Formats: sequence, structure tokens, C-alpha cells
Amino acid sequence: MHRKNTHFRLFAWLKFHAVAERARWPLWLPVLLGCGIGLYFALPMEPPLTAAWAAALAFALLAALLRHRHEPGRAIVAAGLCALALGAGLAGLRTWVVAAPMVSEEIGPVTVVGQVAEVEPLVKGLRLILENVEVQRLNPAATPERLRLTLMGAQPAFEAGDWLRLRAKLSPPPGPAAPGAFDFQRQSYFQGLGGVGFTLGKAEVVGQAPESGVASLGFAFQRFRARLAERVRAQIPGQPGELAVAFTTGTRGAISEAVLEAMRISGLAHLIAISGLHVGLAAGIVFFAVRAVLALMPSVVLRHPVKKYAALCAIAGALFYALIAGATVPTQRAFLMVTLVFAAVLADRQALSMRAVAWAALVILVLSPEALLGASFQMSFAAVVALIAVFEALRRQPWFLPRDLSLAQRVGRYLLGVALTTLVAGLATAVYGAFHFNRVADYSLVANVVAVPLMALWIMPWAVLAFALMPVGWEGFALMPMGWGIEGVVAVAMEVSAWPGAQSLTPAFSTWGLALFTLGGLWAAIWCGHWRYWGALPAVLGLATVGLMPSPDVIIDATGKLAAVRTPQGGYSVSTLSAKRFEREVWLRRAGLEVEQGRWPRAKVGEMQAIRCDAQGCFYGVDDHAVDGRFGGRFGVAFVTLPEALAEDCARARVVVDLTHAVGEDAQNCSANVRIGLEDLARDGAHALYFQENGAVTVETVRAARGDRPWVVGP
Repeated sequence: MHRKNTHFRLFAWLKFHAVAERARWPLWLPVLLGCGIGLYFALPMEPPLTAAWAAALAFALLAALLRHRHEPGRAIVAAGLCALALGAGLAGLRTWVVAAPMVSEEIGPVTVVGQVAEVEPLVKGLRLILENVEVQRLNPAATPERLRLTLMGAQPAFEAGDWLRLRAKLSPPPGPAAPGAFDFQRQSYFQGLGGVGFTLGKAEVVGQAPESGVASLGFAFQRFRARLAERVRAQIPGQPGELAVAFTTGTRGAISEAVLEAMRISGLAHLIAISGLHVGLAAGIVFFAVRAVLALMPSVVLRHPVKKYAALCAIAGALFYALIAGATVPTQRAFLMVTLVFAAVLADRQALSMRAVAWAALVILVLSPEALLGASFQMSFAAVVALIAVFEALRRQPWFLPRDLSLAQRVGRYLLGVALTTLVAGLATAVYGAFHFNRVADYSLVANVVAVPLMALWIMPWAVLAFALMPVGWEGFALMPMGWGIEGVVAVAMEVSAWPGAQSLTPAFSTWGLALFTLGGLWAAIWCGHWRYWGALPAVLGLATVGLMPSPDVIIDATGKLAAVRTPQGGYSVSTLSAKRFEREVWLRRAGLEVEQGRWPRAKVGEMQAIRCDAQGCFYGVDDHAVDGRFGGRFGVAFVTLPEALAEDCARARVVVDLTHAVGEDAQNCSANVRIGLEDLARDGAHALYFQENGAVTVETVRAARGDRPWVVGP
């Protein structure tokens, strides 16, 4: 009876607080929709398209019935389940709609003919997107709609819309470099990108861009962006010019790795990608400039709603900037947020609220459910939601908006606001940065307190003025001082990134840990009452998963050309330092390591090491020597490179990685507990091996982690 009363009181308490905050219920709709989308992508196989939609319809009817029967509590639960099913249904529908052929294996060199959709300069060479392609030896039904190719060396002049013929080697978009790593192949599937590759020799221009029709408008705008970028580079040379191009057109392929790394380590990488900060600043500058100019006209300001005119101009300016920046998904999201803010101004409503953020998230998740999985979506919405939640809490305090401040106090208040904004946004996004990039910028607050005001008060105003002056050719007057500001940002990034301990590396942690942290944070941000602090529990539990997921003891890439093994010191030693640099960096980053502990050593007489190599291959875990203090007995991983060594290594090793293309009796009769051949690597992708205390070996593969989904391409 006591337990029943306790449960009743708890239910009554929850009901009381839920009813008290019923105005916040709609804010949970995009959250539940996102949960359904996340569940869809977590499935190991593709569910029937109609299953989720049938479930959504059934729960919707149930919710209506329960509401009709005056059972609001159960009706809300049914509505929530309807939103979950609807999220899964929308994700499945999107997967079906964007389905297109993808290259299934490496082919080439082959002749490729296609129309240039986008051109991006790189530090060395060009990267372009081809569409309407024809590929030699591929029938039309198996030909991808779009290809991404890298061109090196001298090339003829061409622009977006031109037709090219070239020789290229093609391959499927690469899958994850390790189980659980970033899936570029899935991203490419939803972008309609069916293959990647590089060209051999010069491309040949075989057709010019169309000059009429609807398609010509998009190509004309791409050419306009390219010319705008060239005008920026002409006024601001070097790396500051490439950053200026990134700020104005969103093209950042030619930014050097040194500058990019400094921006990442210092926590300023968000300034490079055009997102909410840039679009918001551009729209805000247009808004205040137009309003100020109209305010100087008494006949206008007394008879017309000047503020609303300025809001319309700000929306138009944000749209122009988003289009110039390439209308990428982050830019579209930023434009949508800005539009909602100024739409609220037009409607005489609060400009920035949690409801506006919820509507923006809802629209994005309905149109592009896959965006939920991206770092950009997660980090941008985490920052905005956290900032609004903190602002909502602070504005209820009487001291938060004091009046009659002196100029010095206003400046101090602005700097304090920048510091607080940076701190809140940095804390909100740090976990997502650690999850996706395995790093945390420790001095981000310091760098942003200097760089963000420089961006807001100097760089972006000059950028907006440069856009305004370009029609008359006077953009140089604005671009030159803009370049000075960019040099200041680069100097801040270089200085802060050089400080000792500028970044902390974090090992990979589970998706479920991130989901717990997210749900806990949303609980605390959406509700207003004291029960919001309950969100700390799942958030802390999610954070507790950081560092709990073990790193593999052995990793082999999908081609067998690179492998890494754990050293007694806890690092990784790799089989080669001259190939597969990207995969090597991903493995190290996911283990929370900065550099590898050298290349595998050759055997030395009388020396006991974790791994030894000779002409026939390498052996990890020699004799009865315990690797990392854990293993003994008949233990070892043999990497076999010569067929004549296969039988011996199968007899003494628990795991044999057969790199010999062996298909005969030795391969079939291998007595090792686990044999991994080149055919297994090609079929299942990178393999990760975990050794248990009892001597058992657990093998994880990229294919098993991804499941059987439409975007998984391979033999």
C-alpha cells in the first residue's frame, strides 16, 4: 500500500508540473520526431516503408480516440508515439526518394563525360562535381547521377555548366575507416553523390554552359560565385584571401592545412563554415543599416513601420548571402532561423524564442531527416537551444537588463556578453565536438572572446559593404580593411593553438551516451520549472560513457595495406607510415591519441617486443610474452605476407590475417580461431579486434556495424 501511495504521489507531482507547463509541450514535437529518425538510422536493416507510416496513422487515431474519451494523459502518450513513428517514416521516405545508382567497385581508367555542377579550388588542383554523367563500361541504369572528381596539374579553362570529357579512376564513396567512424558513404547517398575519383591528364571541354532555360540560372549563379571569389582573391592575397572567400562564398577548399588546424585547435573553426553566426550577422547588419538610414528621413519614419521594412530587407539580404554561400544545408538552416526571427519582428512577436528554434528544427527534420546525424545540425542547435535557455532564465532577473549605463559600462557589458555566449555555446557543443572530432579546444573561450567581436564588429560589416560596392567595382575599399581583420583572426588562432595544452583529445564514445546527454540537456532547456534539473541525471550518465568504450587492440583497413596494434605503452604502432594517412589519423583520433608510436619494428635477436616482423610477415604477441600485461599462452595475431608461412602461423596464432590471396588447402584448413583474408576485408571493410581477459577474441567489422542499408555499397 505504501508503494502504491508513493507511485500515486509521484504521478500526481509529474502531472501537476506537466500541466503547469503545457505551453511548452509543442517544443517536444521535433525532439520526438528526431528520436524516431535516430531509431530508423540505428536499425541494422531497412524496415518496410509502410510499417512506420501505418504505425503513425494508428497512433494518431488512438490519440484522437483517447482525447474524445477525455483521457488527455494517455492521448499525449499516443501522440508522442505517433511522432516517433512519423520520424522513422519520414527518414524511410527520404531514403527511398533520394535512391540513385552508386559505383559498386573501383573502375578505370575510364572515359567520363559530364556537366560541371560545381568547381572548388584546392590547395593543389581542383575539385568538381559532375552531373548528367556518362561513364564508359557502365550502362545507364548503373551510372551515378553525380560524381566528385579531383583534377591535378594544368587544366583548360571551364566554368559551371560546361561539359567535360576526361579520363578518370572511379570508386564508391569510401565507407567508415573503422567500425563506428564517420560514414561518408551514407552522407554521399543523401547528397546524390554516386562515386568519387581522380582524373588522369587534362580534361577536354566538349560543350558550353546553356544560356537559356531554368537550368541556366543555377549555372549562371555558380559562375557568379566563382567570379566573386576571384575578385576577393585579387584584393586579399594569400591565406587571408582564402579565408575571405570562405566568409563570402563558403568555398574553403584552398585554405591551407596549417591554418585549418590552428583554427580547429583554438576553437575558431566555426568561423570558417558559413552558418548561423555569419548569416545572422549579415542580416543584422542589413537590418540596423536600413533602419538607421530610414530613421534619418522624418517623413518616412513618422508614417511607415520602418522596423518592419528593415526586417524585410534583412530577410532579403540573408537570402542573397545564403545563395552566394552555396545554399549548403548549414546555410539553409541558418537562413531559416534568421527568417523566423525577422518574421517575428514583422508579426510584433518576440524575435528569438525556443518556439522559433523548434519550428526551424521541425522544418529541417521533415525535409532532410538525415541532417540529424550531422555534426553541424547537432552543434548549431545545441548552441542555440542552450543560449536561449540561459537567456530565458537570466531575463527573469531584475539585474540582467540595467538601464542608464555609461559607455565604458556598455563596452564591458558587451565583452561580458561575448564571454558568456562563448562559454555557454562552447559547453553546449563541446560534447558533440568530442563525439564527432575527438577533440576539445581548451582555450576556446580566450580565442573567441577576441575573434568573435573582431568578426562581428569589423570583418562582417566590411564584407556586407563589399557586396554593396561590387556592382560599381569599388569593393577594394571594403575588402582591404576586411583582410586586416582576417589577419587578426589568423594571428589569434596561431597564437592560441601554440599554447601548451591547447587541445584535449578524447577517445570515441557510444552513440547512446550522446543520446542520453542530448535528452537530458533538452529536458533542462525546454522546461522552465525546478523539475528541469532532473535533466542533469541522463546528461551525467551520458557523459560517464566517455572513456568507457575500449579501443581496439588490432585494426586492419579494408585493403589490408594498413594495420595497427596496441603497444605495451597503450599507443598504436602501425604497419606503414607512407600510405593510408587518412585512415591512420582516424584510428588515432578515435583512440584519443595524437601520434602513432612508430612503424612496426623488424625482429632483433634476443629482443622481446609486442610485435616482430621478418620477411614472411609479422607476429603480434610473441611466445608467452604478455602484451600490455594481459595475454600469455598460445596467443598472437599473425600477419602473413608469404603463402609458405601460412601453415606455420595458423598453427601458432589465434588470429591470422592472411594477406597472401591464398585460396588453397592451407587457407581452408587454417586452425586459427579467426582467419581474416583479403576477401573478408574487401567485403566487410575495416576489422577491429578486441582481446578479452579469458583469451577470447571479438571481431567487429564496418559492415556489421552499418547493417544492410541502401547506402552500404560493396561486393
